[in-house]
Amino acid sequence: MNLYDDITKLNGVGKQRAAALNKLGIFNIYDLLTFYPRTYLDFSQTYSIAQAPLDVYVSVKATVGSKPRVHIIRKGMTTYTFEVTDGANILDLVFFNNKYIANMLPVGKEFVFYGKINQLNPFYKSMTSPKFIEYNSSGMIEPVYPQTAQINSRQILKLVKTAFDSVDNIEDCLPEKLKNDYCLMSLKTALMNIHFPENQDSLSEAKRRMTFEELLTLQLGLSRLKIKSRQSTPNVLTNDLSGEFINSLPFTLTGAQKRAIRDCTQDMMSGFPMNRLLQGDVGSGKTAVAAALSYNAVKNGYQVAVMAPTEVLAQQHYNTFTLFFEKHNFNVSLLTGSVGAKQKREIKERTASGETDILIGTHAIIQKDVEFLSLGLAVTDEQHRFGVNQRNLLSKKGKNPHVLVMSATPIPRTLSLIIYGDLDISILDELPKGRKVTETYLVDTSKRERAYGYVKKHLIDGYQGYIVCPLVDLPEENDNEEQIAATELFKELENGFFKGFKLGLLYGKMKSEDKKDVMKKFSEDQIDLLISTTVIEVGVDVPNAVIMVIENADRYGLSQIHQLRGRVGRGDVKSTCILISDNADKESSERLKILTSTADGFKIADEDLRLRGPGDFIGSRQHGLPDIKSANLLSDGETVRETHLAAEKMLEKNPTLEGEEYELLKKRVNNMFAKGVTLN
Repeated sequence: MNLYDDITKLNGVGKQRAAALNKLGIFNIYDLLTFYPRTYLDFSQTYSIAQAPLDVYVSVKATVGSKPRVHIIRKGMTTYTFEVTDGANILDLVFFNNKYIANMLPVGKEFVFYGKINQLNPFYKSMTSPKFIEYNSSGMIEPVYPQTAQINSRQILKLVKTAFDSVDNIEDCLPEKLKNDYCLMSLKTALMNIHFPENQDSLSEAKRRMTFEELLTLQLGLSRLKIKSRQSTPNVLTNDLSGEFINSLPFTLTGAQKRAIRDCTQDMMSGFPMNRLLQGDVGSGKTAVAAALSYNAVKNGYQVAVMAPTEVLAQQHYNTFTLFFEKHNFNVSLLTGSVGAKQKREIKERTASGETDILIGTHAIIQKDVEFLSLGLAVTDEQHRFGVNQRNLLSKKGKNPHVLVMSATPIPRTLSLIIYGDLDISILDELPKGRKVTETYLVDTSKRERAYGYVKKHLIDGYQGYIVCPLVDLPEENDNEEQIAATELFKELENGFFKGFKLGLLYGKMKSEDKKDVMKKFSEDQIDLLISTTVIEVGVDVPNAVIMVIENADRYGLSQIHQLRGRVGRGDVKSTCILISDNADKESSERLKILTSTADGFKIADEDLRLRGPGDFIGSRQHGLPDIKSANLLSDGETVRETHLAAEKMLEKNPTLEGEEYELLKKRVNNMFAKGVTLN
């Protein structure tokens, strides 16, 4: 039988069972063999009855000392209780409604029992419905698979055994030299030890081998995407005029900004399309870099598109770019969903004719009827909020235009190798001169009034502030009074603590025009205090806003709070962020305290990754990445780095993985990126 034969060819798999396996993503024999256990029952690490901890799953080696005591509790409920002993102490085993259990546990035979031990008094310990295997039998570590109502773990295990017996040859896609260099098991040995581990060490080595293969395959595909993007482009900058723009600015750029502009400009003059991520912490000046590149592009005869995830941010970019380029007589247009039909038509006509130099907008600018005469630079801001396909659609508006994607969400280096494997990366790691670090404090709700009093003091002094809430409305069935909602709080504060001040309300489901109106009033100082949901997380820039209160702060990830507090401290006045949380959970409290001790977004991102896992940073839905089966991006950071270097070296010598040595690996890459990259 072939490794990639349909699962229905396996003995014991009919149409009904195949349908159940298909639901688990198993369509062929290889899928079955790489359908990894979700956990393991470890019968190999045993305790004595006296030393076994209570109320946690443990293994106890003991001999059956008696036939079961049978007790009929009620109709349909019978218990069978055995006494087992390890030679020093006795443990009761209780089974329910299993009339065959006496034959399965004969007196005098030694077993390993796996379950939780309960102790009702100092002289009596029991274990209810334990799993068990005969001591010294094979399979002392038993796999437990994800299962459904149609197929259980034991049935999957049986099919895996059948598959190993049936497959003629498990071909290894990794070259022998690579396995030797990194001390990796063969594929067959690794798969056997994933499903039937001899011990914990062999299981660990098997996982390392499969993780290495998966990450190497992923990184080869991503690296190949980067190579494929290096087709020639007609949008070559012949003159570097970024110095003209930099000299026209009323402020001085940081060294990091200048380096990023230089790197990007070199890309844009190389003859190949730039494909670069500009990653910078909140307030690090990404927009100024994008503006400098836009200036260069327009001065060299090309158009620029800037796509933002929200209308609020698109409007802000439009205002900023208009201000940057008012002396240069550039034609800057704004295209969003709320623009009127007549104005939209005119903007599209001007863009198609080349009259518009820079088009800024939301996803409205990737609609089919938006055409550019000579798109040379495509900029995507807060790119993690777009799908990879949307980024590609923007690029297709031109002929291999230069691509700049910007993110204010710091990504740990390990993850960025995966998430942005097809991009070059520039990092802005300096804050502009004059920017002050926002002081952050953590308090509980008993100090809320004091916090609000501090906000009021700032409002009286002529500054503005935010109060951020995690919900818009309180659900009727929710009786948690501390779960503050924006609309409820707005009404309460407008007529209560902040009566006499001008309050505004902003949340995601408001009509676009209403949002724009609120933000316009806030930016023009017509609103003193903005009550908002996380819609302000991205892009709101009001230098006069110097204080923020975040309610129920434990509901957010650290990186998200860091983004939110980045809305204050955008001027030269000392700013404050107050986190309110009553969550007494130790881990939650430790998480939030990190924010009070550092303003470094990359350190915060590392902590977020450590505490919450990679879910906040990565997902195939957002990034167009293949599913990851065995790798854990939280704990396999070293393997990510190893495979990144291995992939680079491999492609440097053999960019398309030609030759018999790489044939199977090339096939694995193409299968993993079935709808994406092809190595040819």
